[in-house]
Amino acid sequence: MATQDQAPEAPQGQADEQAPLWLTPAELASWLSVVRLMTRLPWAIDAQLQRDADLSMVEYMAMAMLSEAPEYTVRMSVLAERTSTSLSRLSHLVKRLESRGYVRREPDPADGRFTNAILLPAGLGKLESAAPAHVAQVRRLVVDNLSAERLRRLGQDAERILQRIDSPAR
Repeated sequence: MATQDQAPEAPQGQADEQAPLWLTPAELASWLSVVRLMTRLPWAIDAQLQRDADLSMVEYMAMAMLSEAPEYTVRMSVLAERTSTSLSRLSHLVKRLESRGYVRREPDPADGRFTNAILLPAGLGKLESAAPAHVAQVRRLVVDNLSAERLRRLGQDAERILQRIDSPAR
């Protein structure tokens, strides 16, 4: 990534208004820290869940979302959105969870065009047994590492960025 100090010269005839807005050295350093966080934090959470519970982070997230839903049931399309996965990836994930007896799928009785994922008692038990070590890892890596105010601001900043990602391009 080029910083402002390393910005290439604009081609002849290109208007200044079209020139890229290069990152300053401070912006670049902050951005690279965010990139490392986005890469390493999910890896650290996933590694702990795999080691301690034989679950991936997205499997844990899907079962956690189901555990909070009425009757432990969520449409697959909604669950895909809540877990930030494609419907295709979620389908493979739920198939793995089904084979382990944690989840089942069935047509939505309200609209048969949709499929529901349902958390089964064995899945709830697995989630409940995995939760203490998972929460301890989240606390160790994030929550206890920040003051309450910094954690609140981090959450607000993350929401602001997510809103930009989720809003239509301008």
